[in-house]
Amino acid sequence: MMVFFVAALAAITVSEQLGAPVFEGVAASGSMEGKAVINGVGASSLWATATTAASNGSVNAMHDSLTPFGGMVTMFLMQLGEIVFGGVGSGLYGMLAFVLLTVFIAGLMVGRTPEYLGKKVEPFDMKMVCLIVLVPPLLTLLGTAAAVIMPDAASWLTNSSAHGFSEILYAFSSMANNNGSAFGGFAANTAFTNVTGGIIMLLVRFIPMVAAIFLAGNMAQKKTVAVSEGTLSTSNFMFVGLLIGVILIIGALSFLPALALGPIADFFTTR
Repeated sequence: MMVFFVAALAAITVSEQLGAPVFEGVAASGSMEGKAVINGVGASSLWATATTAASNGSVNAMHDSLTPFGGMVTMFLMQLGEIVFGGVGSGLYGMLAFVLLTVFIAGLMVGRTPEYLGKKVEPFDMKMVCLIVLVPPLLTLLGTAAAVIMPDAASWLTNSSAHGFSEILYAFSSMANNNGSAFGGFAANTAFTNVTGGIIMLLVRFIPMVAAIFLAGNMAQKKTVAVSEGTLSTSNFMFVGLLIGVILIIGALSFLPALALGPIADFFTTR
């Protein structure tokens, strides 16, 4: 979990210190738009990373004014699904779902029935894991798509083109992952956003939570199996690397197309 936090902090800090690509060659010390001078780039980047890595939502700088790459990293931290430091009211079950998914994939690779903490991981467990892992990105993307096709969508934005899409994507990423921060250029106080966002927050909160309860109950009633030489160790660097890979692959497969239309396109159009 700390690996994701440190990597995200470094990426946002470097991006903000370099500034927007359009200002290359200008004698300016970082991108200070939307930031308090007393905080500067460093403290603003640290807070942006911390508030999106956890279900916090408070800000000390305008996230809408972050560089395209910096804004993308804050978005992606939320889109991971409250797994970096857990979420308020949800704790570690998001990360544990990814751990079970990683154990399952590793078991398939070596041809063994996957085990975690001495309990076999079976089809019912994986169905619950899929609900925990896939419901937040699904509702994030559905909400974003629904907002984009609304006739009044353009009037909700203070920016057009790729950055305007980023504002919508950020808003629904925040709503679907229990965060609360926003790109300030998106006028979220509309009937559509309030109703749709409320439904998304309700579903994305309780579907994974109920799935986690069923998963825990099913795992608890299983008999513990003895550890053997073929049991996958979950306490070494190899498993950490595999877990990080699974998390990034799931995140990339889910959100890369949307990120390409938003902050990635924004990066290349501001050069």
